[in-house]
Amino acid sequence: MLKTRIITALVLLAVLLPALFLNYFPVFAAVLAVFFAAAVWESFRLFGNKRPLLVAAFWTAAFAYTFLHAGGHSAAKFWLALSLLVWLLRFAPTLKFGLPPLDGMGNVMLSLIYAVTLVGCFVAILTLYLHSPTYLLSAMALVWIADIGAYFAGKAFGKRKLAPSISPGKSWEGAIGGWIAVLVLSALSIVLADSVPLLADTFAVKLQASMGWFKALAVLTVIVIASVVGDLFESQLKRRAGMKDSSTLLPGHGGVLDRIDALVPALPVAALVSAWL
Repeated sequence: MLKTRIITALVLLAVLLPALFLNYFPVFAAVLAVFFAAAVWESFRLFGNKRPLLVAAFWTAAFAYTFLHAGGHSAAKFWLALSLLVWLLRFAPTLKFGLPPLDGMGNVMLSLIYAVTLVGCFVAILTLYLHSPTYLLSAMALVWIADIGAYFAGKAFGKRKLAPSISPGKSWEGAIGGWIAVLVLSALSIVLADSVPLLADTFAVKLQASMGWFKALAVLTVIVIASVVGDLFESQLKRRAGMKDSSTLLPGHGGVLDRIDALVPALPVAALVSAWL
């Protein structure tokens, strides 16, 4: 399993890094569309849709035409704000109140609303990329740091379950550990930015330069919270659907949604804040 995970990770890096840093938008757009298609296909499978491939093809065509061809990223703020409102008003509460049955109209409506948040996430990726590939990676890294920090803090100190009915392995101590890791490493990058040019165009550094320490740390905290909510929500979807992974598209890693679940609500926060800076 470890060997499979490593090989898959290397293949992904071989695809994603050139797409990010070749500075050739059509290649980036093509890769973005493929990953969007995979995420939408997986999401409709989790919601029990009987024709997920057909539905994903429709959503992908609409996304690619609107945002990658017709310049729809000019309306990015609308999609980012809409996505965040959905998470705040509809999806976050489900962690407490639960999901509707798979065979009801409520589930159909929820599947469409979740697809809207996937649009918001990929619009955020596009927006952050248009700032710079380094800026995009630095924003995504915040979520990865939170996840890794939560894993190790949970292993070492985890006692109180964060959401036992949804994801029994997650703890409050782990979530807090991931949050502290993000704050510490972000603060370190800000302090070192003047002497390390590579850090100058990163999300945390730009955030602190524009908003000051207190507001910057508050925004980073919101991003960490959003990432936890996104992770738990996808776990809730998988538990209801009786699936261990969202798919087997990424051998050893599960599906695309398994890799981006925490990014779905977190990146729109980063992109919307960036638009205000």
